Amino acid sequence: MSVSGKKLLIVTQHFWPENFRINDIVEGFLADGIQVDVLCGLPNYPKGEWFDGYSKNGPFYEEWKGAHIYRCKEVPRTGNSSVRIFLNYVSWPLYAALALRRLPGDYDAILCYNTSPVLMSWPAILAARKFKAPLTNYVLDIWPENLYSVLNIQNKFLRWVAATVSDWHYRHTERLIAMSPGLEARLRERVGTKNSRRCVEKQKSYTVIPQYCEDFYAVPACDAALKAAGAKRFTVMFAGNFSPAQSLETALSAMALVKGKAPIHLLLVGDGMSRPSLEEMTDLLNLRDCVTFYGSVKPTQIPALAGAADALLVSLSNSPDLGLTIPAKLASCMAAKKPLLVSINGEGAIAAQQSNGALVSPACDANALAENMLKLSTLSDTQRSSMGENAYSYYLHHYQRSTLLRQLENFIF
Repeated sequence: MSVSGKKLLIVTQHFWPENFRINDIVEGFLADGIQVDVLCGLPNYPKGEWFDGYSKNGPFYEEWKGAHIYRCKEVPRTGNSSVRIFLNYVSWPLYAALALRRLPGDYDAILCYNTSPVLMSWPAILAARKFKAPLTNYVLDIWPENLYSVLNIQNKFLRWVAATVSDWHYRHTERLIAMSPGLEARLRERVGTKNSRRCVEKQKSYTVIPQYCEDFYAVPACDAALKAAGAKRFTVMFAGNFSPAQSLETALSAMALVKGKAPIHLLLVGDGMSRPSLEEMTDLLNLRDCVTFYGSVKPTQIPALAGAADALLVSLSNSPDLGLTIPAKLASCMAAKKPLLVSINGEGAIAAQQSNGALVSPACDANALAENMLKLSTLSDTQRSSMGENAYSYYLHHYQRSTLLRQLENFIF
């Protein structure tokens, strides 16, 4: 099916210059001749600080590589406290709903790139009604389960409210994309058979499309200086967001267990709400000599850092519902042709095991992760290279950008 000339509205709170994969998806759509409008917020993720050139006063309209960007206000996540995150979650959908009147309309389809919170699909639902266009919800974080991995909500009434609100949003979407078969099954279960006069009357469509990684992750590179600095140590690298969902505390606990047994170095590349607590834990465990906080870098710099590492870490917390997802990080790590240390449950663990390119341990099991760190560090270069090749082969067969992008376009339109 030809998609050239189609007009698409993308609704997502986070967009360029914030670092989310939707940026690359939009570039792919544009390259295929799709006209793209983006309704998004003002960039302040992950620190809650306005990016250079932005403030609460805008700008509220920009053009980027041919896409038209319509920004709206939001309460920034300053400090990443529970209160500020909650205000950020609820403010953007309200401002986005008001911003619908600024959009030109005449859309062939609407896509909600639905990271947290689920509330960001509300303005997408309103847009679908306003512009009479089919809505596809790409569910990346299933709610309210993902909410509980970030905020410790135990009150039964609040949990009921969160579940009810989440289910309403999923029921009012005509087309739902899941990242894994397990997540698709959960969405079907959550939507159930309940109907209302305001729900989409057409039969719902479901599909499974895992997240791909950008092609540059598969381009060989190596930071020579970093490689030389770690020449006498086995370097394990994690790159990404530091949040409770990543459970990087498990990696630090594992490092405490292997310290003194093998010259292993943990390189943490990125930033996020958990960084202060992780730095504090590093000091408490006396790990400053074997753990490095490298800071944030541009995504295009990650391959060179990965090339200098001996193994790549993929980690998630011990949440049954996070086990339904296959993190995009798994694809980008496989693309690097490096052996993987995978500390997750569920669908992601299954994919990692099938690749024959990873040593897999249960989420939040520091002892098992430490054992795998030691085991991988003692393998020969040939053995580790073979694991890296296996991981890369799995990436080519399951996470190729061009293939998954075509699937996405065909499902939306």
